[in-house]
Order: sequence, then C-alpha cells, then structure tokens
Amino acid sequence: MRTKINLFVIAVIMACGAHAQGASKPLKVYILAGQSNMEGHARIETFDYIGDDPATAPMLKEMIRTNGKPVICDNVWISYFTGGPKEPDKESGEGFGKLTAGYGARGGNFKEIGAKIGPEFTFGIYMQKHVKEPVLIIKTAWGGKSLHTDYRSPSSGPYKPFEQELKKLAEKFTKAEREKWHEEKKAKTGLCYRLMIKHVKQVLADPKRIYPAYDADAGFEIAGFAWFQGFNDLVGPYPKVQDPETRETIKDYSEYSRLLGCFIRDVRKDLKVPDMRFVIGVLGVGGNKENPGRNAFRKAMAAPAALSEFKGNVIAIETAPYWDNALAEIDAKRGKVKQMGYFLRSKHKNHANKDGNMDKQAQNEYLKKFREELITPEDEALWKRGASNGGYHYLGCAKTFALIGKAFADAMVK
Repeated sequence: MRTKINLFVIAVIMACGAHAQGASKPLKVYILAGQSNMEGHARIETFDYIGDDPATAPMLKEMIRTNGKPVICDNVWISYFTGGPKEPDKESGEGFGKLTAGYGARGGNFKEIGAKIGPEFTFGIYMQKHVKEPVLIIKTAWGGKSLHTDYRSPSSGPYKPFEQELKKLAEKFTKAEREKWHEEKKAKTGLCYRLMIKHVKQVLADPKRIYPAYDADAGFEIAGFAWFQGFNDLVGPYPKVQDPETRETIKDYSEYSRLLGCFIRDVRKDLKVPDMRFVIGVLGVGGNKENPGRNAFRKAMAAPAALSEFKGNVIAIETAPYWDNALAEIDAKRGKVKQMGYFLRSKHKNHANKDGNMDKQAQNEYLKKFREELITPEDEALWKRGASNGGYHYLGCAKTFALIGKAFADAMVK
C-alpha cells in the first residue's frame, strides 16, 4: 500500500514538474496584418461547403464542434484591431478573447464577435497544432488600404506621387485643391503602419490582459508575421509599361517590391526581432486564369522572398490555388445578369430596350427570364452554400480562407 502511495506521489510531482516546465516556455506570438482579405469576408454559413470536398472535409472537423457550432480554441487567444476604412485612427477598436469564428470583417461593431472569418481562424487552429503550445495572435486589418500609402513604412521614404497622379492633379485640380490633396496624402501616408505597430506594442506590454494564463517570467516570443494585402496596389496608380512577352500594356509594380522589402525590415526593427519569420500571402483573386497584369503584380509581391538578405525567413505563399473555380463560374454568370440590368436601364443600342419602350416592370420580367435561362437551380444552391461576397474577397468562401489560413500556419514552421 505504501509503495502504491509513494508511486502516486512521484507521479503527481512529475506531472506538476512537466506542467511547470511547459508553462515556462515563452508565449508564441504571431502577427497578422493587411487589408480586407486579412479582415476576411467569408460568412460562417459557408462552412458546410468545406465538408463537400473529401480533401477538405477533415479540416472542417477541426473547425466545428460535434454540435455543428464553430470551435472555441482553449489554447489560442486573439487581439483584433480593426475599424472603418475612412479614418482608421478615429474609427477603430479592439476585440479579443479565445479564438473562434467571428474574427473576420466586422463592419462597425469592432468589439463584437462577428459572422465572418479571415485566415486567422484556421491559422490559429493549425499553428497551435504545430507548436503544441499556447498561441497569441495579434491581428490588425482595415479594408481598402495600400502599401504605397496607408501601410508605407518609415524607411520607404515620403510618398511621391506617380506620374499619372501628377498629370491628373495638373489637369483637373485647382492650386488650392492640389495643396489639399498633398496635405491629405501626407496625413494618410504610413498611418496604418503606425497604428499596427502601436497596437502590437500595447498588447505585448500587458499580454495577460488578452491571455489570462500568461507567465511574465517566461515572457513571449514574436514567432512570425503574416502579410495578406494587395488589391489596392493592384489597381493603384503604378506606371504603365509594355509586357515584353505579350506586348500588352501592364503596370510596373517594382516599386511595390521595394516598399514590401522596406516594410519587412522596418517591422523587424520596430519590434526588435531581426530574423522574425515573415509570410507573404500573394494575392490570388481570379485564380490561375492567365492575366498578364495580375501576374505581374503577383511576381512583385513575391519578389522580396528571393532577396539574399531574406533567404530562409521570408516565404511567399501563392493563394491563387485556393480560388474556387466552380463558384467563380457562377459569379461570372451573376455578373452577366447584372450587366444586362445595366444595359436595359441605359437603353444600350445592342440590347433589348434600345428604343426605351420597356418600363421598369418589363425590364424586371426580362431580367428574371434572362437569369433563369443563364443560372440553373443547381448553380443557385451551390452559390448559397459556398459563397457570400464578391470576387475581390475570394467570393466570401470559407473553404478558401480556411485553406489560406492553414497554408500560412504551415509556412511558419517549414
């Protein structure tokens, strides 16, 4: 009996010692930043679509509980700083807690659990699986933000208007309007970068506020940064050039590559983590469909990962493979319906109502028939099951965002 008791005591002591040893490890901290696709516009009701594909069905099981509700991660905590796109310094707020679904785009309810996810949900789930330790995610994101202006980091230098901007200013603006434009541009330049760094430092000044079990003696380790942005630079005012292969007119995005390199260096410097692992989520809207202009931007996004100074700790992850082609085909049909509605309203010379004889009811009836002939009931059902937003937001497809989040997590440890 005494032997059994002694063995029990030894087992308890060993278990407590193992727990203490585990608790003494620095808290793993990961930073996520970007614009609207880092916010995330995939609604939770599209989760079931993930289970339709045998390849992703196991991932859905990681995301939901047995009752069908999204999991609440006991060992992953998140601080999410986001806000309105117009004045992020005045319209932003923080939501925090255990990671679950709802830390995507939130509209004006910055502090409340929402109805959408971005990459953070599966990133946290799989990151915790990889490190097998508690994880703290600090996420900052605002929709419609560029690297050339909003996230411009200190070493990038002041914003210099592109040639087409200067031409537009000279042709269409008065002197007073030009001065106002430059003042507003100066105020916006680097604002989101400063807000991001400020929030990260505020969270790390008191991690226990977000993660109650934080061990101050063990401290924390900033283990990685994921950047998912790009759309506002893709459509931004970069100079136009001729593609040497296709001879088509595209944009020269080399300045984006320079800016992103500066961004990586500055983030590491400001957070005092010189070799911090950095994942670039290369913009993948539109999938792998050939598009010279889009391809040029993707190459520019990925370019910093090839620099010798970043070898081994900056990784570019292509997100185009996670684009959902089946939903995209339906989206294209929906676009044709929308376009037809415009043709009817504008009395387009090559379409019905070119003579203007159709009233609103007649237009609606024509458009309804046009839609029914183009979009099948099966299309409608699939769209409702898998999509919840526009193409620029990866169709609001949870399957896509879940795959991207997992890819970011995998890249942090490979």
